[in-house]
Amino acid sequence: MDFPAELKRHVARVERGLDQFVPRADTRPARLHTAMRYSLEAGGKRLRPVLVLAAAELFTGPTLEPDGEATIPKSEIENRKSQIQNPIPAAVAVECLHTYSLIHDDLPCMDNDDLRRGRPTSHKQFDEATALLAGDALLTHAFALLAENYPAPLAAALVRELANAAGSRRLIGGQMEDLLAEKKSDATPEELEFIHLNKTAAMIEASLVMGGLIGGAGETEVATLRQAGRHLGLSFQIIDDILDATADTATLGKTAGKDAKAGKTTFVKLHGIEASWSIATKHSVETRASFTNLYGNKAFLGALVEMMSCRSR
Repeated sequence: MDFPAELKRHVARVERGLDQFVPRADTRPARLHTAMRYSLEAGGKRLRPVLVLAAAELFTGPTLEPDGEATIPKSEIENRKSQIQNPIPAAVAVECLHTYSLIHDDLPCMDNDDLRRGRPTSHKQFDEATALLAGDALLTHAFALLAENYPAPLAAALVRELANAAGSRRLIGGQMEDLLAEKKSDATPEELEFIHLNKTAAMIEASLVMGGLIGGAGETEVATLRQAGRHLGLSFQIIDDILDATADTATLGKTAGKDAKAGKTTFVKLHGIEASWSIATKHSVETRASFTNLYGNKAFLGALVEMMSCRSR
């Protein structure tokens, strides 16, 4: 498998989906829709929507038998293929929700950042009120995409999954505890894990699960994807903590060193860089171990996990 080419193919599918499923910039009110597209089109690695696509293809791709040994009846494979839904709207929904979270995270009342994805943040490019509304609009649009593009039972499952990941007990709750932990001298590892599991890992977990649901994954397979997403999300965020402390702004595409400046509770702050790398590596190993329990062609998904676990930006 040519991983760079496959990754490029998946990212291109996401980009086309964003153009197709997000209102044009000249849609009234144009300022709002321009701001929505400004943050979406700033780029980014598109890892979460690509995880949706990769997980969906895992259950419907051309290779569904590991090591030449069938683990699921061919009739079931064909049945799943016949029922497969287009994963692009769900991938776009995930990217819309992720981008909303970044817009709000950068606001002056939150992290007060000036740079995101190598460009001025939304409130710097437009104004704070427009940025706030653009984030709100992307959030609500994500759920509309799921409701409008999938049959009722699947749409309900996808909406439930994304709402749970993005709600007060997960992404938003993690953000709240992240703010509460700023400049806190006695933050515990348990508090830090709650922040990372919910502020970051929840959306990575949801991306894999949503892809699996679209691909026809059963309960056991969904549970495996959820476990893998939990470990991958923790690994990803720990590496993000390390990069914030060691990389420069030009490399990251966002302001480097802001965690330490804000007094945030991070893995680097609690454990140091070397121990943080060790913990991240452990979660990466657990991610790959989880995938061994899934059938299908796991080459691309495995390579994607490896890239996310060894990234430098």
